[in-house]
Amino acid sequence: MDGSPVVTMTRLHDEHAAALWGYCLGLTGHDRARAEDVVQETFLRAWRSLPKLDESTGSVRAWLFTVARNLVIDEWRTKRARSELSVADVPETPTGAEQTDQLLQSWVVAEALTRLSDDHRAVLLECYYRQQSVAEAARRLGVPEGTVKSRTHYALRALRLALQEMGVVA
Repeated sequence: MDGSPVVTMTRLHDEHAAALWGYCLGLTGHDRARAEDVVQETFLRAWRSLPKLDESTGSVRAWLFTVARNLVIDEWRTKRARSELSVADVPETPTGAEQTDQLLQSWVVAEALTRLSDDHRAVLLECYYRQQSVAEAARRLGVPEGTVKSRTHYALRALRLALQEMGVVA
């Protein structure tokens, strides 16, 4: 690539940003925040690797897409490694008293959930019980992501109030 690094990066950005953005959106399951992070990190790595990015030796876009894909894979592997337990870290089986406490807590929470509106209960079940992302919960409930976020906020407040009314204090 010829010219100053700033001119080169500006041209690189102008030619490839839209395609890279679309590719990263697909890689991240349309999670805009994660896609933005991947695009930013990819361009940062391109800036650091400008001497290697010679258009005459290969496709710059292919290099950018490969870097983005590797970033997403590395993030996924890191999350998976953190969530896996080694044999030494396997939790011990709860005692009878602990199991009883867990059962009672689940009954109390289930009772408190019945006091919520259908919309609030549905969003909590999707986001917490089923551990769905905001995007997935929005798709399953047929509402915008922003609605899922606000309903979750208000549902948690309503759940806290219902638990307090039941005499549960934290």
